[in-house]
Amino acid sequence: MVFPVSPIHHHRSPPCPRTHACRALLQRFFAERLIQQQNASPRTVGAYRDTFRLLLTYAERERGKPPAKLTLGDFNAALVLDFLAHLETERHHTVRSRNARLAAVRAFAHYVALQCPPTLQLAQQILAIPMKRFERPLLEYLSRDEVQAVLAAPDTSTWCGRRDRVMFALLYNTGARVSEMIGIRVADVTLGATSSVRLQGKGRKQRTVPLWKETAAEIRHWLKYADLRTDQPLVPNRSGRAMTRTNVAERLALAITAATTQCPRLAGRRISPHSWRHTTAMHLLQAGVDITVIALWLGHESPVTTHGYVEADLAMKERALDTLAPPETKRKRYRPSDAVLKFLESL
Repeated sequence: MVFPVSPIHHHRSPPCPRTHACRALLQRFFAERLIQQQNASPRTVGAYRDTFRLLLTYAERERGKPPAKLTLGDFNAALVLDFLAHLETERHHTVRSRNARLAAVRAFAHYVALQCPPTLQLAQQILAIPMKRFERPLLEYLSRDEVQAVLAAPDTSTWCGRRDRVMFALLYNTGARVSEMIGIRVADVTLGATSSVRLQGKGRKQRTVPLWKETAAEIRHWLKYADLRTDQPLVPNRSGRAMTRTNVAERLALAITAATTQCPRLAGRRISPHSWRHTTAMHLLQAGVDITVIALWLGHESPVTTHGYVEADLAMKERALDTLAPPETKRKRYRPSDAVLKFLESL
């Protein structure tokens, strides 16, 4: 959805009424707030853009107004709530995706409140819309023998097989997000007595992750074989350009299918490239690495994010304890005696 571009003035706009068009404010929100002031990454700008494309298309359908004629009065909590319901019911967004769209709308509402004080109440009603809670499934991760089976699966007599072997070794070693892994250039790798790789993480945050000797050896062999330039992606596609997320997922699916013959436990499991990130974290945790070090390794903003792996590990231990219960032990179910307790128990 493209608006006619109007000149951007770098000064605070005068107070605007509810009948003021959204167009100019939305333009300034992207051009001034996101790009100039916050220096948001292209990925963030793209995600916000897609959210407002969906929202404006929905508003046009429901309000009967083209996006360029929508006013601040039309941009209210009722519209946003209906839009969020539309995302879940008609477009089948997950709760996580719904919350990400709401975060973009909230950011714009906050900007509107600052730029147009008369619309403060409208903006506050949108900002009061809560994020929806959702169940977090147990983290999917691989055991060490499953990792070895997948690493051994690619056919290293082929160009793609050699590249895939290096790609999976990197994912396991670094715990990198897919976007970080496909963004690695040859120049980002340091091979020496202490080898490492530089990753570009979320929010343009860079971090350096040490490479195990086995991973460094795989990379040395690959660089000698592929003869890549320093400015090329370390794991390119056949055209020499960076791989896509879809490319990586497809290559991993092929490797898992091949590895299933050696490791039948892999059959039928939904293992994504992000599962390798969970796998790295769990194996570091089980090896006794401090959780703050794991947070730095994975590029987490806070160690609080990393606590999910601790919880997953405790759940695994509890399941193991359940299997060790003596077979002759009979567990008695607690039955409340009081009517009020029974009611509470039934909730």
